Amino acid sequence: MLNVIAAIIMFGLIVLIHEFGHFLFAKLNGIYVVEFSIGMGPRLISFHKGGTRYSLKAMPFGGSCLMLNEFESADDAGILPEGVNKEETEGKGFLEQSVWARISVVAAGPAANFLLAFFCALIVVSRVGYMSPVVIGVEEGSPAYEAGLKEGDVITRMAGSRVEDYRDIAMYQIVNPGEPYLLEWERTEGGETRTHTSQMTPVYSESSGGYLVGLYFPGYVPTKNLGETLKYSVYNVKYQISATVKSLGMLFRGQVKADDVSGPVKIVSVVSETVDESRQYGLEVVLLNLLNLSIILSANLGVMNLLPIPALDGGRLFFLIIEALRGKPIDQEKEGMVHAVGMAVLMALMIFILFQDIKSLI
Repeated sequence: MLNVIAAIIMFGLIVLIHEFGHFLFAKLNGIYVVEFSIGMGPRLISFHKGGTRYSLKAMPFGGSCLMLNEFESADDAGILPEGVNKEETEGKGFLEQSVWARISVVAAGPAANFLLAFFCALIVVSRVGYMSPVVIGVEEGSPAYEAGLKEGDVITRMAGSRVEDYRDIAMYQIVNPGEPYLLEWERTEGGETRTHTSQMTPVYSESSGGYLVGLYFPGYVPTKNLGETLKYSVYNVKYQISATVKSLGMLFRGQVKADDVSGPVKIVSVVSETVDESRQYGLEVVLLNLLNLSIILSANLGVMNLLPIPALDGGRLFFLIIEALRGKPIDQEKEGMVHAVGMAVLMALMIFILFQDIKSLI
């Protein structure tokens, strides 16, 4: 039970940071925030401060930062909190601000998630290190062996893309299973470093269930200094963003099944299992695993919210950017209808994912 509570708290904190990004930039731009809430559904706890209602809701998934006149004209503003007169909010509606102020508020949520992912990565990398792309072994008779790779070689490029970490190699093989690619590596001999290249064609491995070229890597390697820690912390976030985008591409290409998509229930289950499995190694390992999951979830939430889908931050940014380019706002009624349809589709998708989560757990 404590594992589930820990998972819900972690998930709630990620959402909290996202909504706080919207909240902070709304305040900085002089926008009146009607309600700041964590969770969905009926309110469990609620209080007013500075004219804003702060709420904790029953369902521990999602959240909101409701701003004055967020989707309506100033004349049709929603009900204000108790003790707040309409005169006090004059000129403080979301739609009354400049387009660039509104863009900053909407973009601040995903940006806050990327920032959270970076700070979590900073702790993880400083304690654990990074996954080095230095070869520690080559399987005899494998494609890599035939190409002449040796222990100590450093993989630098793969299929034209720079390799910073072993996960770049693993991700490419997942996204492009069995496809040949050009591998580039550096070898230092006699104090001289030379670059080598070779075409690789992975072979299927029954034991691993994937396509491999026969290279072995050392796993996590400690960083040498603060510069390396910062570099690989940024890389960690960049990798998770890239992995999310590539996973979406695999979903659309049919490489990922609907059953493989995880929703809040399944995420909580995964977090709970991770805590159970790492508890035997001590509190530090549990916390580092939770931080690592937070990097994945926070970066994922940031990317998903930037997709140009109506009702999401990305959909709203799409309309705001069009407004900035046109020099005049989109008709609010038409935009509102698009977002309403988008919200209905999202709710249907959430119900479908929830059903899939429960089915997979059963």
